[in-house]
Amino acid sequence: MARYVDGFLLAVPKRKLAAYKAIAAKAGKVWRQHGALEFVESVIDDVPNGFGVPFPKAAKTRPGELVVFSFIVYKSRAHRDAVNKKVMADPRMQEAPAAMPFDHTRMSWGGFKILVDL
Repeated sequence: MARYVDGFLLAVPKRKLAAYKAIAAKAGKVWRQHGALEFVESVIDDVPNGFGVPFPKAAKTRPGELVVFSFIVYKSRAHRDAVNKKVMADPRMQEAPAAMPFDHTRMSWGGFKILVDL
């Protein structure tokens, strides 16, 4: 089965993690209702050293911040585009919080073709 993934890497202040979780849970419901197959938000728990670039460095975390890694799974890139169009038109997504609980200018994201799916 061909699928497509949008992936996100961002730094969230520990003191704002609950606010981020609330926003993400709301957004996840909207994405799923419009057809996303999966919507996952995860917070870093283990940071091995000595190999490659650790996620905190890649996310350019500052003191007091945690790494959040997120992904949304779709049937295909065309399906992703159709779902995202519906999501962006959904009135629930227009209700922006007073302030985002993270610095969106440091967020990394992209769409990915699945290379191996076992």
